[in-house]
Amino acid sequence: MGGLIPLGDASRRRRGSAAVTLLIIAVNTFVFLEELAGGNAFVRTWSAIPARIVHGHHLVTLFTSMFMHASWTHIIGNMVFLWAFGPEIEDAMGHGRFLFFYLFGGLVAMLGQVLASPHSRVPCLGASGAIAAVMGAFIVTYPRDRIRIVFFPFVFIRFNIPAALLIGFWFLIQVFDWGAVANVQTGGVAYVAHIAGFLFGVATAPLFRDSRRIDASKGFY
Repeated sequence: MGGLIPLGDASRRRRGSAAVTLLIIAVNTFVFLEELAGGNAFVRTWSAIPARIVHGHHLVTLFTSMFMHASWTHIIGNMVFLWAFGPEIEDAMGHGRFLFFYLFGGLVAMLGQVLASPHSRVPCLGASGAIAAVMGAFIVTYPRDRIRIVFFPFVFIRFNIPAALLIGFWFLIQVFDWGAVANVQTGGVAYVAHIAGFLFGVATAPLFRDSRRIDASKGFY
């Protein structure tokens, strides 16, 4: 979102550790380093290519592709957003359920992208679909919380913004930008994956979260 960087929830303190979020970040980093070493051959092998998926080939890439990234800016941006929203949702769900939610959300997001462009041979990769699911869960779990952000059009400005406003605006960008490029069969941002992941998070978060853990989380508005 331009020069806007989310830093985390300013409205509550976590009850426990963010062990799973940190593990996911570590795995993404490890896989990206493997990509740098393996080059295009590694990317073609482990990324999700829709034309292969719809014919029932390389289905494992629906899973492996969510840990891959196209560039340093891609992985850094994704991991910043994961760290901004992941720990609180992990706290609300518990470690095991959060891990399952994250992986399932990523799979749904990637399937959405594949179904939107079933004949494409452009590799699909990235954690943003799974992270979109986390953001969807956040907006329905903590809609009144405020997010610490840094904005730097020319100088660094730090302030808090309502989570519902920030995430809602992000989602609208995905919808409008997808509408602008829906007929373009080239590489780029996987808007459908973002939308599918986000909607998955909104719809299923109540099934995964533990109300007792949320009630025990002390806000400090």
